Amino acid sequence: MRKLIYPVLTSILLTGTTAAWGALDVGAKAPDFATRASLGGQEFDFNLAAALKNGPVVLYFYPAAFTKGCTVEAHDFAEATDQFKKLGATVIGVSADNIETLNKFSVSECRSKFAVAADGDLAITKAYDAVLLRLPKYSERTSYVISPEGKILLSYTNMDPAEHVSRTMKAVEDWKAGK
Repeated sequence: MRKLIYPVLTSILLTGTTAAWGALDVGAKAPDFATRASLGGQEFDFNLAAALKNGPVVLYFYPAAFTKGCTVEAHDFAEATDQFKKLGATVIGVSADNIETLNKFSVSECRSKFAVAADGDLAITKAYDAVLLRLPKYSERTSYVISPEGKILLSYTNMDPAEHVSRTMKAVEDWKAGK
């Protein structure tokens, strides 16, 4: 079944490449959440409030592991993770994929650089208003930067993965500079 869904999902996602507004407004309180995540194929419990104690969090939603755009985006975030860490930020991706799939994705596509979290019931995705309306079993490609105080610093939605890393990086740099 998955072999049939991915080509259809990829086709639909590739047709929606225009920029859109972010789901939650800048300045809004970020909904707290806890879920299972994987980093380098190792499962752990991720908690947003705990992560924010260490600095800002780059939280990005993506439709499905191992699809074309999601793989590109994961590679881009993997390449930028060391720079995010230097700025004190944590990166985490969220999708509706199960944890077994994410264990593999975290190693191969995320290159064991950052965590990806399971949101099988889309509770986190719904809380962040990031459900893909055309296919409500998946999320939009939406990126957030959340301040250590739990406020949204950046909200960006675009099915094209090209600018998600640069926009989130700029928001983290601006936060670090006190802008």
